[in-house]
Amino acid sequence: MSVTTLDDDDAPKPLAPPADDGVPLNKRLLTGFFAMVFGMFMSILDIQIVSASMAEIQAGLSASASEVSWVQTSYLIAEVVMIPLSGTLSRIFSTRVVFCVSCATFTLFSFLCGTATSIEEMIIWRAAQGFCGGAMIPTVFATIYLIFGRQRQIGFGALIALTATLAPTIGPTLGGYITEAMSWHWLFFVNIIPGIVITFLVWTLMDIDAPQHGLWKHFDFGGLVLMAIFLGSMEYVLEEGARADWFDSRRIVWFSLAAVIAAFFFFRRVLTRPHPVVDLSAFRDRNFAVGSIFGFALGVGLYGITFILPLFLARVRGMNAMEIGEMLWVTGLAMMITAPASMMIVRRFELDPRILLAFGFSLMLAASWTFSPMTAEWGYHEMFLPQIMRGCGLMSCMMSINMISMGTLPMEQVKHASGLYTLMRNIGGAFGLAILTTLLNERTSHHWQRIGETLQAGDPRVESWLAGLSAHYEAAGTMLNSTDEMALRLLSHLVQREAWVLAFSDIFTVLAGIFALALALVPVASRPSHPVEVSE
Repeated sequence: MSVTTLDDDDAPKPLAPPADDGVPLNKRLLTGFFAMVFGMFMSILDIQIVSASMAEIQAGLSASASEVSWVQTSYLIAEVVMIPLSGTLSRIFSTRVVFCVSCATFTLFSFLCGTATSIEEMIIWRAAQGFCGGAMIPTVFATIYLIFGRQRQIGFGALIALTATLAPTIGPTLGGYITEAMSWHWLFFVNIIPGIVITFLVWTLMDIDAPQHGLWKHFDFGGLVLMAIFLGSMEYVLEEGARADWFDSRRIVWFSLAAVIAAFFFFRRVLTRPHPVVDLSAFRDRNFAVGSIFGFALGVGLYGITFILPLFLARVRGMNAMEIGEMLWVTGLAMMITAPASMMIVRRFELDPRILLAFGFSLMLAASWTFSPMTAEWGYHEMFLPQIMRGCGLMSCMMSINMISMGTLPMEQVKHASGLYTLMRNIGGAFGLAILTTLLNERTSHHWQRIGETLQAGDPRVESWLAGLSAHYEAAGTMLNSTDEMALRLLSHLVQREAWVLAFSDIFTVLAGIFALALALVPVASRPSHPVEVSE
């Protein structure tokens, strides 16, 4: 089966299947597609799977705290370069070839990550793993349009939306379980057998489109270098900025300057060359442009809250990775229930995707607002409802944004557009993490200072509380000369805890504001003109 035909290698041709019907479905095609989805799941999962096991990796590789952070940063920087490039590579070599090479090399570098004996090795292999695995994500997004057409995109889009949102949500929890049950090496070894099987199945069963090898002679290597400098430098600044005090660091200043200069020449080159390394013409479509903004906001919510909630439970509640996972499983369950329910409602009632999107952002707004009055005593029951709302909102947003962004594009733009859309969501996540980390640090310092101002030495209430606590320690048999010190230490701990809680509360208020702005932008999008399938 070949979906694209070429009469001239130099000129891309429209895809053959009708946009509404796609190609006939069979077990062979579905098996290959599900294998591709699982490969995408592995690639997204590996972004977050190491986050709960950084201490073990640091100890195993004898690395410093600043060095071990690059285990995640190097992956993200390399991945963000490959994602927009995947569209051009898919046109040149075909979607099947790009996906299989991506999956095979991702598997190889996963093995090398697991065998790394130094932090330098790990960083190199992780960067290679992220670069190779980055192509799997947009190629799967494009495939639902290339082979399933417009009518059947709802069902298969729901599966991809569930995968793309569930993987980063469960990543830290799964990583914690694997590290505790075996070792951190298995965070990478678990990819080997699935990667081999997926590569074999996709190569054997899928034949999505025909290559356009003639485009290779027009490949813009200069544009690729500029794009790598621009996106890589920007990702570095976003990942490392908060830890390095932003522009107080000379490295952040230089990388920011490199990103700005490279971005200027990159966009000038892309907009003036007949065969750019990345085709930005999809942004001329209003729905895709607005959908990319929605994807950016979704990235903030997806990666930002996935980072903030475990951090709250670890810092304030003192939970380990397994306990955090048991606390947050509700979000994943809500997502798995929402995916088929939303699909059924959209197909049954031919629901306007904008209504589903407004519903999703409303739930995300409500969840963040419900989180904002949190206290240090919050646990499973207090977090249950906002987690349900967050999970349902994430899935509703992901499904509807996919339909809105891609629903008005011509089929020949889908490959490039899927990479750009994925890039915008990932950049949103990077911006979100950078902004939220900075806010957390600044607001914690602010609240620490404000609380400290109310606890001045000589205040009768403070003196009475400290005296009572010292008496308690004396009664418990503590040495007399250390009771006052222990009381002061406990007071300092309580102040720090409350400062954290107030800072986390501020962050959820900011997130609520971001989702409110995204909700207000929904009417700007138009309803996709392509019909969706109502019944089987």
